[in-house]
Amino acid sequence: MKVGVVTFPGSLDDTDAQRAVRLGGNEAVALWHGDADLKGVDAVVLPGGFSYGDYLRCGAISRFAPVMTEVVEAARAGMPVLGICNGFQILCESHLLPGALIRNDHRKFVCRDQLLRIENTRTPWTSAYSEGQEIRIVLKNGEGGFVADAETLARIEGEGQVLARYLEVNPNGSMNDIAGITNERGNVVGLMPHPEHSVEELTGSGTDGLGFFTSLAAAALG
Repeated sequence: MKVGVVTFPGSLDDTDAQRAVRLGGNEAVALWHGDADLKGVDAVVLPGGFSYGDYLRCGAISRFAPVMTEVVEAARAGMPVLGICNGFQILCESHLLPGALIRNDHRKFVCRDQLLRIENTRTPWTSAYSEGQEIRIVLKNGEGGFVADAETLARIEGEGQVLARYLEVNPNGSMNDIAGITNERGNVVGLMPHPEHSVEELTGSGTDGLGFFTSLAAAALG
């Protein structure tokens, strides 16, 4: 699949995401925040970083970038979209995913290898995993606490939209230990930890994150 990786002013992990896309068996296509089209891609990754300096709220300015008009339209038409960390925040700000991400409950930036449990394998980003599988990937955030009102949280839980949960420790105060969610259709995924940093043994963080990108290649074949 041709996978577009968007670069916003302040993106830090766009190059890492492009490499992960390629290692997963897909073609990476660089997209710019000012692009008015998606260059014929089959899927989109919104990478981590500090888009627009995280002014106002994380992702609050990025949602108005020209490329996001196209991403929102494509996502609503069924295109697979993955938002990682800041990308997750942008998806929530764009109302493609419910809830919001707020400052970590301990008010400190956290960087660690984090154990997760995969809860939903019915998305184009997680089909390479098995339900309940435990993986360890990189986590780094200062505003990673997932929150939602009681009705929204109940709906997310009841409809199986929780993608992954934190194990061992909740690093940021996320409700119900939620590390990632999906929309009702299953094509849009937001994940606070960074699978793109856990795709090669060379980095010292293992390869548990590679499944997010091989899943997409498998979806294309299937």
